[in-house]
Amino acid sequence: MTLLAVFTTLPSAESARDMARMLVEHGLVACAQIDAVDSVYHWDGTIQHDQEHRLMLKTTSECYAAVEAAICEHHPYELPAVYAVPVTHAFAPYADWVAGQAGLQGQP
Repeated sequence: MTLLAVFTTLPSAESARDMARMLVEHGLVACAQIDAVDSVYHWDGTIQHDQEHRLMLKTTSECYAAVEAAICEHHPYELPAVYAVPVTHAFAPYADWVAGQAGLQGQP
């Protein structure tokens, strides 16, 4: 089992909270953290500048495909950023908790 930190951004605090709650309730992630971010990026041939809210989602590699699918299904963006970073070191009891919570798919 590999722990993952999965990231995505959403256009508002409300949409970020809704996404976080849905993923936790469905047992796909153990925890979600929300940060306000200032994003600058190319889109539609111009440079965009937006206030967004980044979700950091704590889950496992075994749950990644389901997490990605749920994010894409419920995301308001045409092309959502969804990517994961492996957690190579973690306090073992915490890692066990994440793994146990992220394995509760379908049990909100």
